[in-house]
Amino acid sequence: MIEIRHLKSLKAIAETGKLGLAAERVFLTQSALSHQIRGLETHYEITLFQRTPQGLRFTPAGQRLLDLANELLPLIEKSERDLIRLKSDQSGELRIVLECHTCFDWLTPVMDAFRHAWPEVELDLVAGFHSDPWQLLREDKADIVIGGLPEKMRDLHHAPLFKFEIMAVLPLDSSKANKSRLLAEDFSNETLITYPVPEERIDIIRNVLKPANIVFNRRTAELTVAIMQLVASRRGLAALPSWGIKSYIDHEYVLAKSIGKNGLWSELHATCTADTMSRPYTLDLVNIIKQTCAENLSGIKLL
Repeated sequence: MIEIRHLKSLKAIAETGKLGLAAERVFLTQSALSHQIRGLETHYEITLFQRTPQGLRFTPAGQRLLDLANELLPLIEKSERDLIRLKSDQSGELRIVLECHTCFDWLTPVMDAFRHAWPEVELDLVAGFHSDPWQLLREDKADIVIGGLPEKMRDLHHAPLFKFEIMAVLPLDSSKANKSRLLAEDFSNETLITYPVPEERIDIIRNVLKPANIVFNRRTAELTVAIMQLVASRRGLAALPSWGIKSYIDHEYVLAKSIGKNGLWSELHATCTADTMSRPYTLDLVNIIKQTCAENLSGIKLL
């Protein structure tokens, strides 16, 4: 018989087009997801997918169940939220501070989805650049930090969001344009254009350039568009999350290359106090971030 877990799996397969990626999204191994789908096909004696060079394609039967998933899952999620509201007063406030400034590119649809789900909870952004955003939690000037993990967690709790690749960004006519990827030495004596945050919080500096003793210059800009303009005008190189530069790459404004042999990957987490993490709407914000980003950002891996 059809269960909610089946519908969630079908939706994940439709959104990713690949069994392996769908399995990650629903927190199963690929073999466990395959077994789940085979069980469904065996029960109804019908095929749900066809394998093509482009990925999995739904049969009419699979499409019918996918339509059910798209119709039913939002209703279930809404009902669960309503039950939480009926259980107790869930009004409140969440003040979000961003360590990763390119998060602004995907946070707007997340905030829209959250406000629709939790209209009684005030959602706000803490403006400005902060050298230690996690200290704002302890000073009660923010409720959630979206970024990496602080070195000293102590009284803080975190919820993992997703992994993403940091790409090197270079001008179209760069002498390194023909390289398949950039290595640490490719940044030697170059100008690295970054956001104005401490070096120890910049992945390429901390994990690539410093360990290789690479000498480089550094220039800062607060806005992604400003960094892109500087790179395009041959003022230096940058290293930014893949989702933050996609539109610039698509419009052939700059080039992007993987960094290092296996790529340079980083993680995003939502960090807050134990009290904030225990609130149902905080946990739901985490789920909305993961769901919205999985649907809209290519190349990420949910944690």
